[in-house]
Amino acid sequence: MFTTETQSKQVLAILGSTGSIGTQTLEVVAENPDLFEVYALTANNNADLLIQQARQFRPEVVVIANEAYYAQVKAALADLPMKVFAGSESVAQVAAMEPVGTVVTAMVGYSGLKPTIEAIKAGKKIALANKETLVVAGELISRLAVENRAAILPVDSEHGAIFQCLVGENADEVEKIILTASGGPFRQKTMDELRTVTAAQALHHPTWTMGAKITIDSASLMNKGFEVIEAKWLFGLMPDQIEVVVHPQSIIHSIVQFRDSSMKAQMGLPDMKLPIQYALTFPTRVQTDFKRLDLATFGSLTFEKPDLNRFRNLALAFDAMHRGGNMPCVLNAANEVVVAAFLKNQIGFLQMSDIIETVMQKSPFIKTPTYEDYVACDADTRRLTQTMIQ
Repeated sequence: MFTTETQSKQVLAILGSTGSIGTQTLEVVAENPDLFEVYALTANNNADLLIQQARQFRPEVVVIANEAYYAQVKAALADLPMKVFAGSESVAQVAAMEPVGTVVTAMVGYSGLKPTIEAIKAGKKIALANKETLVVAGELISRLAVENRAAILPVDSEHGAIFQCLVGENADEVEKIILTASGGPFRQKTMDELRTVTAAQALHHPTWTMGAKITIDSASLMNKGFEVIEAKWLFGLMPDQIEVVVHPQSIIHSIVQFRDSSMKAQMGLPDMKLPIQYALTFPTRVQTDFKRLDLATFGSLTFEKPDLNRFRNLALAFDAMHRGGNMPCVLNAANEVVVAAFLKNQIGFLQMSDIIETVMQKSPFIKTPTYEDYVACDADTRRLTQTMIQ
């Protein structure tokens, strides 16, 4: 799924440009104007920021997925020579436009699946930040990438770290990979304490600054569970080759262990712009002024096993990966619904895992789903999950 083409000035479509990854991608673009050109920007609801970005980067195309904001965006950009569209179908069409060379998929959740598929079918290079795409439909995405010779490079810090560790190595010499997790804001809380934590508390991540949904996923370790499933498809691994270790300092971003017992780790201060830039410029490393890690003054690095009793979402993700088929799709859809409910204070923190587990038990299993199966499974799972919240 990876290529080693020589980098030249890249024409980018940034899907989800107003989110955390999208805004940091634009920071990388602004710092390297000789390397990148922005052709298209898309956002879901944040019309004001999308307008600001469009005025700064002057893309050819702007898309607001929520059609309720179309008139606002269109009017605000009327004095500029750019096309403005609305709707989710337009986002998918932008991903396949001929001038675009690289598609940064920074959308959150299931909504990133169709645009990524369209980009792959068009043979684009994919800088993948939307982990749900591989969680939901990893087998389909992997097959399409091979058929269309589309390169998929990871943007997540953990997968970007694994990718960097694997450069120059033979895949058959990998014994296992170890994804590191910060443990989130509730790493040391007891079960009793977890029953009463609030959404406001969960949104205060100790290490990373991210959007609301992914921050809640990090607090519950579902984000790490998604990364486990994503790693399986990105790197062609068996489930028993993937391990998770809690590393609160977030300095070692992940590790590869080889069959001769040696290990390679990628390290650095937490900064998402590094994996974003590496995915865009690979195989070249571009000089940056990012803050450097000083090991002599940093202090100690610690590691511990994740507690699967207190953080059951990680265990549920491993279970979904082992079962395969449409189970990861069920896992993702149920999680999106319960996270939205938790953010609205409709359910408790631990109830999220309870509901997801029940939904996985009740959902029909499809061993080899088609794209249409994924779409139907996602919709059915959301309806079932919602009935358990009301």
